[in-house]
Amino acid sequence: MKTLFVRRPSGQSMVEYLVVCGALVLALGIGMGPDSSLLKLMEAFRTAYQNYSYSLSLPE
Repeated sequence: MKTLFVRRPSGQSMVEYLVVCGALVLALGIGMGPDSSLLKLMEAFRTAYQNYSYSLSLPE
């Protein structure tokens, strides 16, 4: 009876993830100005976190 060894890919998904995230940041960051998409996204995350932390600080 033969034993089959299956080689699992390792490490490639991290590289693909970094490439996709890098391309996304590059696409959003083009034309950094006061109305940049990247700055709007960062402001949305900041506002959401402030609202979340405020709701946690309320008494029960």
